Amino acid sequence: MYTQLLFFTLASFCLFTLSRIALMLWQHQRVRAVTGWRPLLLGGVRIDAHLIAAFTALPWLFAPWLDDVTFVHHLLAVYLSAVWGLFVLLEVSTPQFIIEYDTRPNRLYVDYLKHPREVFGMLWKGYKFVIFSGVFLLTLSTAAVFVYLSTHTQSLFTANWVVAIVTSILSALVLFGIIRGTLRHRPINPSTVAFCGDAMVNTLALNGLYSVLYAIYCIKNERSAEQSYGTMPVEKMLHLIGKSAKIDINQDLRLPTLHHQSPTHAVNKPKNIVLIVEESLGAQYVGNLQGAGLTPYLDQLSAEAWNFTRAYATGTRSVRGLEAISAGFPPTISDAAVRLSGAQSRFFTLAQLLNQQGYTSRFIYGGESHFDNMKSFFLGNGFTELHDQPTFQNPAFTGTWGVSDEDMFNKLHDLLSNRKDTDAPTLSLAFSVSNHSPWEYPEGRIDPIGEPASVENTVRYADWALGQFFAKARHSDYWDDTLFLVVADHDARVGGKSLIPVRHFHIPALILGGGIAPRRDDRIISQIDLPVTLLSLAGIHAAHPMIGHDLTQAESGGRAMMQYGDNYGYLKNDLLTVLEPLREPSQWRYTAPENYEPCAINADIVEESLAHALWPHWAYQQGAHSLPHLLKNNRLTPATPVTDSPAHATS
Repeated sequence: MYTQLLFFTLASFCLFTLSRIALMLWQHQRVRAVTGWRPLLLGGVRIDAHLIAAFTALPWLFAPWLDDVTFVHHLLAVYLSAVWGLFVLLEVSTPQFIIEYDTRPNRLYVDYLKHPREVFGMLWKGYKFVIFSGVFLLTLSTAAVFVYLSTHTQSLFTANWVVAIVTSILSALVLFGIIRGTLRHRPINPSTVAFCGDAMVNTLALNGLYSVLYAIYCIKNERSAEQSYGTMPVEKMLHLIGKSAKIDINQDLRLPTLHHQSPTHAVNKPKNIVLIVEESLGAQYVGNLQGAGLTPYLDQLSAEAWNFTRAYATGTRSVRGLEAISAGFPPTISDAAVRLSGAQSRFFTLAQLLNQQGYTSRFIYGGESHFDNMKSFFLGNGFTELHDQPTFQNPAFTGTWGVSDEDMFNKLHDLLSNRKDTDAPTLSLAFSVSNHSPWEYPEGRIDPIGEPASVENTVRYADWALGQFFAKARHSDYWDDTLFLVVADHDARVGGKSLIPVRHFHIPALILGGGIAPRRDDRIISQIDLPVTLLSLAGIHAAHPMIGHDLTQAESGGRAMMQYGDNYGYLKNDLLTVLEPLREPSQWRYTAPENYEPCAINADIVEESLAHALWPHWAYQQGAHSLPHLLKNNRLTPATPVTDSPAHATS
């Protein structure tokens, strides 16, 4: 078994490495543009080792006990040859898949198998040479590997049971480390080896089978809103979405919500845009929002800013807030787009849009950016710079989740300060990390009250760090040329007996900077309204697919959407509509903070709520949250007309 496993491991590494080098040579212009040879080869070794170890883990563990059993040798030869065949099949499929979809084989590779007649008919008519070449290589290499594995079965290991136990334990430890792939908080994933803004180049660090298996694994996150909440014809859904968003539905139904936004503000010079996302900072902690009064610095800022007193998060996870703030994407019962395999490229973000306006886009995070797939999502969707924990030199404090908020803000300040007048304007997404269990922060910044390691004290530290940043920003050269959004991703400790605990979706949100007049705004707003509003304030003329409101328009606002586990909440003025899986909708008159009065069903609002619950999942599946230049020669062009695919699941 050891002879077979060692040969298989070495051969697999050679296969993947040679295939990767061939792909890199083929795509040398794009690889060279991001200086990608070294990270691709090193990242590839990590991914390959992970996959090979996962497929050979059990044989390695049993080898000390069964190495001299002939029957096991033959069985292992068959198994390893079959795995080898899978390895080769995906590698020989990769070049044609890249030609068609500009990425390695992914979920589409499996989806096409649901339609074998059409797909194999297409392949036979258009790709005979590719098919014959692939089958020849697959057959020849698999047969050669099987012959070798079947004939080279000499036992290399003879030991008593004590040595066998020790060897198995050591093997288990080594295999666990290789499969996990990292000593960081989260196991290895595609985001771990992503390093540039070219999504296709990032996939070259993967291998074909890993890419497909990871995409299949992620399908579990793509729950169907139709199956949970009910059905609605696509035309009606789009009509209701357009009416609520105050936009005309595009005639090109590949991008139905694509519309031109004319700003209400004119600027003489392009504005920097800074999105500061505060971890777990619910309104329950914020003094000016009738909270516990733990945020004196934020309260002071709110008096100098456009302060939204009734802003609501779209969910209870950071990735949910990040998708809303950076991409204007509403919540759905599926996982957040940041974590979905189909949104890792060609998915709309502010960076995708502003890059076309001459901006440079950066993501700044004090933790490990491969957590929750953030690195892959942001680099694959327009962000050209990544500043995460490994890039911080001599941080003031490093905790479980990364460097402290003050370190993150120092990095942000340095990046903004180093911009010259001739440099491009910048979009900066700065995500804080300190306000997270186990509640760690540097000493000497605040005077702790009670137990130092508590959410209350960490909120106070996060507020202190925010205040220190703005004290410097106000006196910096970039202040007059920059728009700052300060907003929470979600509340902490979300819970309660209500179907949608609305008070725990209430978050601070304010816009300030050069030219922003102080203002208290009591309209109900959603996180998805904020990026649209920033474009208007920055004087950006552009077309985009976001359905949020431009809050500079007096008639906008007045509604928010919230995903709480399986339940979907749609708050319009004081009417809360709750959609639950496989149950009839319910409606309540909501009065902050926690008063819910049952009321008669308003059918029109129920339909509006259902449209908003269905839209994000449909848009993700259709690739409709994108931009026109991203549609060329890729999967986003629907195979069938959108009008022929109503949301037809049963409730």
